[in-house]
Amino acid sequence: MTKRETPLVIGIAGGTGSGKTTIANVILGRVGTQHIAYLPHDAYYKDLQDLPIAQRDMINFDHPDSLDTDLMIEHIRQLKKWEPIELPVYDFKTHTRTSRSLTVQPQSVIIVEGILIFVEGALRDEFDVKIFVDTDPDIRFIRRLQRDIAERGRTTDSVIHQYLNTVRPMHLEFVDPSKRYADVIIPEGGLNTVAMDMVVARLRDLLRGAQD
Repeated sequence: MTKRETPLVIGIAGGTGSGKTTIANVILGRVGTQHIAYLPHDAYYKDLQDLPIAQRDMINFDHPDSLDTDLMIEHIRQLKKWEPIELPVYDFKTHTRTSRSLTVQPQSVIIVEGILIFVEGALRDEFDVKIFVDTDPDIRFIRRLQRDIAERGRTTDSVIHQYLNTVRPMHLEFVDPSKRYADVIIPEGGLNTVAMDMVVARLRDLLRGAQD
C-alpha cells in the first residue's frame, strides 16, 4: 500500500461497551496494522493530578469537558501532515496522565475511536468516514461492568453508581444524539459480520483508489 496524499481518517463512535474497539481491531486485522495509526479518545482524558483523590472520583468522565479534545485534533492534523505524534498514556486508577507516551507513526489510515468523538464539530470535521456502533443498553452495561472491574480496579457498586449517575445520562444527552452524524451505523458492533465485510471492502476500495 502506497502513501495517500492525505491519510484517510475514520471515526468510530458509540456508547460505552458498544463494541467500538472490536470494530477497530477487525479493521486493523483485515486491512493491516502496518497501514493504520490508532488513536483512542480515552488516552486524552485531562490530567487530574492537581486534584485530591476524593475530588477526582467526583469528575464526570462521560462529559465532553473531561477530555482534551483540542490535543487530539492537533495530533490528527499532525498525522495528516505525515508527522509522528506522542500519544498520552492515561492511568484510569488514579485519573492521571502518566509521564510515558507512545509514539504513533503516520500511516495511510488513521482510526479514531471514542464515545464522544462525534459530539464536537471541530473534531467531527477531521473524519472522512464516520461509523457509529449501536448496541443494546443492557449488553453495553454488562461489558462496561466486566471491563472496569477487570482492567480499572473498580468495584461493582462503584461501576453501577457511575453508570446510573453519569454514564447513562451523558449517553442520552451526548452520545446517542451524535448518531445522526454517522455515515454508517452498525448494529451489534464487530459481531455484525455482514456490516464489517462491507466496511472493510469499502475501505479497501478507497485506499486502492488513492493509489491509482
